[in-house]
Amino acid sequence: MPHLFEPLTIRSITFRNRVFVSPMCEYSCIDGFANDWHLVHLGSRAVGGAALVLTEANAITGDGRISPDDLGIWKDDHIEFLSRIAAFVKRQGAVPGTQLAHAGRKASTAAPWKGGKPLSVEQGGWSPIYGPSAIPFADGYQTPTAMSAEHIQQVISAFQVAAKRALEAGFQVIEIHGAHGYLINEFLSPLSNRRDDRYGGSLENRLRFLCEICAGVRNVWPDSLPLFVRISSTEWVDGGWTIDDSVQLARALKPLEVDLIDCSSGGNVPGVRIPVGPGYQTQFAEQIRKEVGILAGTVGMITSPAQADTIIRTGQADAVLLAREFLRHPYWPLHAAKELGHDIAWPKQYDRAK
Repeated sequence: MPHLFEPLTIRSITFRNRVFVSPMCEYSCIDGFANDWHLVHLGSRAVGGAALVLTEANAITGDGRISPDDLGIWKDDHIEFLSRIAAFVKRQGAVPGTQLAHAGRKASTAAPWKGGKPLSVEQGGWSPIYGPSAIPFADGYQTPTAMSAEHIQQVISAFQVAAKRALEAGFQVIEIHGAHGYLINEFLSPLSNRRDDRYGGSLENRLRFLCEICAGVRNVWPDSLPLFVRISSTEWVDGGWTIDDSVQLARALKPLEVDLIDCSSGGNVPGVRIPVGPGYQTQFAEQIRKEVGILAGTVGMITSPAQADTIIRTGQADAVLLAREFLRHPYWPLHAAKELGHDIAWPKQYDRAK
C-alpha cells in the first residue's frame, strides 16, 4: 500500500504527496476579489509542503455567496489576482486548485466573527436567495425561492463558465462543492428537495443537478486535469441523505469523469449531533473507495502524522485533506515527513531549519 508521502498521479497531474489543503472560507474579500491575504494564506501552505492547495469555496454567482465577504469567480475581473495565487502555489511545487460553489438557501449570511446570522438587504445581504424548494435552512433564515427549470440551467451554465475562468487563472484541479447544506447538497437531500419535476423525488432525479453540473464542467475542463467533488456522505439524521446514497452518487459520477470524491458530512440540517472524533469521516471514504472503485479523500479531525499515514497505508483513503490543522501549522507536511522518517525537500530559503 502507498504511504502519506508517496506521490499520487491523477490524469496528467502528479501530486508530490497525499496531503491536501482543504477549502477553508476566509471571509476576507470585497466584491469577490482575492487579495494579499489569500496569496499569503494559500501560498504559505504550498511553501509548507502540501501537495494540493485548494482555495476556499469560490462563488460562481454573486447571489451564490455564503456572505458578502466570500471569494468569487463570477466575473472575468476576478481572474487576475486568482492567477497570481495559482502561479505562486505552482512555483512552490504544489498543485493549485479551486472549489466552485453556490450557497443556495444558506446564502446572504454574515461572516462568523460578525455573528454568522442571516443578513437582510438593509444589513448588506441580498434577496431573493434560491434553493430546490421553498424551505428555509432554519428559523430566522430567508425562505428561498424554488428554482425554475430555466434557472437550474442558468446555474449549470454558471458552473461551466466559472470552470473556464478557473482554467484561465491557472488552476489545475477543480472541486465541485456538493456538501454542507449548500445548493447542490440541497438538491441531493430529500429533506430540502421536495420538487416534483425531473430534479426531485427519486434518488435518480435528485442526483441529476449535480450530474449535469459535472458533465457541463467536464465539457470545458481539459481531459488532462482532475475533477473532484466534495460531498456530505451522510446527514446524520433519520430520513436524510445516507452513506448508501453517497455510494450510488459516486457510481453516477464516475462515468462522468469525476476523479475523486472528497468525503465530508453534515451541514444541511441544523442542530444535528454529529459524533465528532479523530478521523470520524474516514469510514465514508473507505466505503466509497472500495465499493465504487473511485479515488476518495477524507477530511475531519486529522491532526497527527501517524494518524494521516495510517489512513493512507490501510486503504481508508487515497488522500487526506487538512483544514484546522493547517491553520495551526502551515508547514505541517514538512514536519510530518521528518516525524515519519521521509527525507523531502524543504524550500531552499528554509533548508537551514531542517
